[in-house]
Amino acid sequence: MNLLNLVKRKKVVQKRETQITPPISDPLLRALFEGEVITREKAMTLPAVAGAVDLISSTIASMPVKLYRYKQGKVEAQDSDPRVRLLNSDTGDTLDAFQFKKALVEDYLLGKGGYAYIRRYRNKVTGLFYVKDIFISVIKNFKPIFKNYTILVEGQEYKPYDFIKLLRKTTDGAMGVGITEELSKALETAYQTLLYQLGLVKSGGNKKGFLKSVRKLGQDEINILKKAWQNLYANNESNVVVLNNGLEFQEASNSSVEMQLNESKKTLHDEINNIFHINDDFYTTFKLAIYPIVKAFETALNRDLLLEKEKRSYFFEFDVKEIVKANIKERYEAYKLAKESSFMTINEIRKAENMEYIEGLDVVNVGLGAVLYDTNTHQYYTPNTNTMSGAEIQKVIEDKEIDTAFEESGNSSE
Repeated sequence: MNLLNLVKRKKVVQKRETQITPPISDPLLRALFEGEVITREKAMTLPAVAGAVDLISSTIASMPVKLYRYKQGKVEAQDSDPRVRLLNSDTGDTLDAFQFKKALVEDYLLGKGGYAYIRRYRNKVTGLFYVKDIFISVIKNFKPIFKNYTILVEGQEYKPYDFIKLLRKTTDGAMGVGITEELSKALETAYQTLLYQLGLVKSGGNKKGFLKSVRKLGQDEINILKKAWQNLYANNESNVVVLNNGLEFQEASNSSVEMQLNESKKTLHDEINNIFHINDDFYTTFKLAIYPIVKAFETALNRDLLLEKEKRSYFFEFDVKEIVKANIKERYEAYKLAKESSFMTINEIRKAENMEYIEGLDVVNVGLGAVLYDTNTHQYYTPNTNTMSGAEIQKVIEDKEIDTAFEESGNSSE
């Protein structure tokens, strides 16, 4: 009998504990106790993360990709190659070239990597098709030295050379590590802080707490108080809760001022900018956050879009000069410096600005006050003395000297 009473008593105690244990509604406490996992979608709800990802991906997507070839010591642009059109205009997919590059960079930063299927007809590339990273699976051979893998998309197998692979911090060349995975705790803290602030807005900034009563309340009284408290936190009108004699409100959490949420928000914003290497100075941001991804993108294109025989002389490269075009003053000052230092001719500058060619402006200043060099005829012209020199002019001078020698000796030049 005593044993039966002990079992019943234990069940009553467990039932009471279950009833009085409230659900954890505070986002920060829930994240602490439940270990909520940050996802890509949650990370993108953070303004600092969304802004950094958009800045980096849009900047890279706005730069055109060029294909060059080394030939007899010179570098020639291959503008007519169909791969250039695919990377800068029509990919053959539903995404255009800008959206294509932007999507790859976003997956590079937040997912397992940027993947694009390469459609080929024999040795010709005829289309580039972006594949979201969640549809990519990889089967590895688990060999530490001679690594190999197969890419799976909806159960269909593909070889590594069938895809462009833009991967961040990869150790196997098959899959990368996104920022949401590498720095999940830092992003989770920022995300839960955002939810906490949202909860404060919804509750009108009112403090959380509980009521203490010196006497036992009836169910009707409890229901009335619950309804009044719900209206107070509704934040849609001015509400007042009247506490009768014997009721006291006890604060259960700190206010937004006491928790210094503004300072915490700024700190988290700075930490996220450090994660993405975002700086107030754009050129510092370009050097630290954008340019490394540009080089990774170029390397991926050179590996997967070039034939083996082309890899000895061809290479892809992003035209970073397009970034300077956003600031006309800086662009023109750069052109001025390039012209004065004989780095570019006026026609080369005009070509960079998509302007028509003008005859006679293929000249560079080579010093000596006013000496001009024509890159087309390979001649030097000195305006002060109105003389030209070069291979052809030198031949004319030598012929003239031979004619003069014949005349002085009494013989005809013939």
